[in-house]
Amino acid sequence: MKRILLKLSGEALAGEKGTGFDLATVEKVAGQIAKLHEKGIETGIVIGGGNFWRGRSGTEIDRTKSDQIGMLATIMNCIYVSDVVRSHGIITSVLTPFECGSFTKLFSKDRVNKYFSKGIIAFFAGGTGHPYFSTDTGAVLRAAEIEADALLLAKAIDGVYSADPKDDPQAIRYDRISLDEVIEKDLRVVDMTAAIMAKENHLSMRVFALQEEDSILKAVEGDFNGTIVTA
Repeated sequence: MKRILLKLSGEALAGEKGTGFDLATVEKVAGQIAKLHEKGIETGIVIGGGNFWRGRSGTEIDRTKSDQIGMLATIMNCIYVSDVVRSHGIITSVLTPFECGSFTKLFSKDRVNKYFSKGIIAFFAGGTGHPYFSTDTGAVLRAAEIEADALLLAKAIDGVYSADPKDDPQAIRYDRISLDEVIEKDLRVVDMTAAIMAKENHLSMRVFALQEEDSILKAVEGDFNGTIVTA
């Protein structure tokens, strides 16, 4: 792979705490990203906001406002993780689909290509910039825009299952499955909007558990413990 889009679960970055950041986990992630950089792999990164706020969970307030809080959560995550990656001697930049003062740069494909040509790792924060779209959809959108070779989904769960393994101990994990099957069976690897967009753009995915040792590196190399979702 020459160019990838890595989607990190905000919840997974929190470790066992479930909220906030677990520095040991983030350091391991940053170390793997640094190794990808050494290999010359151009890397874009999207981070969910589940360790702080999920827009769909804020039922006590207007959904649009709740989603806006979720967008801000992803910006906080990207600023934090990008700075830990910087401690490995790598230049990073956080891009958003809307103006965010001097904290971030405004996203454009041209800007991203320029960054990649200079060896800069791009963090895509703020989702799509619109309510009712998840960070999964934001990740697929950015992966399609930057023409990534694959979308890597580092989650709190180790692949795609026939049902939620927390609720169904008989749930089967797939080693390989197509996007058509994911959509037909409503498996919720990503939300339905993201799945359909990935299918339309022929974007394959690799789904794996972030907490496993060197999981990101193994996913790129193909020798990983997870699920390949084919386009």
